[in-house]
Amino acid sequence: MQNQAEATRGQRREKEGTVLSDKMEKTVVVNVNRTFAHPKYNKVITRGKKYYAHDESNTLQTGDKVLIKECRPYSKSKRWNVVKKLEGTN
Repeated sequence: MQNQAEATRGQRREKEGTVLSDKMEKTVVVNVNRTFAHPKYNKVITRGKKYYAHDESNTLQTGDKVLIKECRPYSKSKRWNVVKKLEGTN
């Protein structure tokens, strides 16, 4: 039933990033970098964006690499959920 429901509502985006802040309760700020070629000069450019993600276990620390997934709104600014910790500081 779970897979059928996910298939009907579409694929949710996933992103990899680094935890910048863990000061809030059950929330982490994740920085996600993307690289792309400049349209005119073809130089590779790196740009970063911060996402607020829900951390139910409240165990992540600054510097951990995590996988986040798009989800329902938890609050005004929190629209992502931490799926798993890829590698950490410990």
